[in-house]
Amino acid sequence: MARTKKEYLFIDGYNVINQWQYYRDVGGNIENSRNKLIELLVEYQAYKGIKVILVFDAHLVKGSQEKKEMISGVEVVYTKANETADSYIEKQLDKIGRYERVMVATSDRAIQQIVLARGGVRITARELILELENTKMDIRTKTDKTKQKGTYIDQVLDKEVLNKLEEIRRKT
Repeated sequence: MARTKKEYLFIDGYNVINQWQYYRDVGGNIENSRNKLIELLVEYQAYKGIKVILVFDAHLVKGSQEKKEMISGVEVVYTKANETADSYIEKQLDKIGRYERVMVATSDRAIQQIVLARGGVRITARELILELENTKMDIRTKTDKTKQKGTYIDQVLDKEVLNKLEEIRRKT
């Protein structure tokens, strides 16, 4: 029996933030930029049904230990001291790249070549930004259509209840 491949999206977080004007303008606060990116990725992951792993460099932070946290289903990784986001992603590709569907978002050419060589798909930070913006518009369009349709009582109540309500309405 053929195994269904899981889909993963690894993102070099600071690479994306540095490419996206919006995030550079979020008050100049990197924490705000990270949180805004995470918020968008939570929505994106839920809509697309893929596993999102967002990786931030902590390689310049002396004594930093690798830290992982789950934020509404999105895995956020802060690398350990002396480990870049690229090297973390490269290690993960070695583990799962040939067995699962892996896409990596980075504008770093060297890591893009490694991704392709290890069976993954690469997109640039700019392409990811466009994908996130398009997905946000798709979600908004779908929710707007739902609001326009409205919900009518006959769509949620069964016929028996509707008949009883009609009887009550006629008596008054």
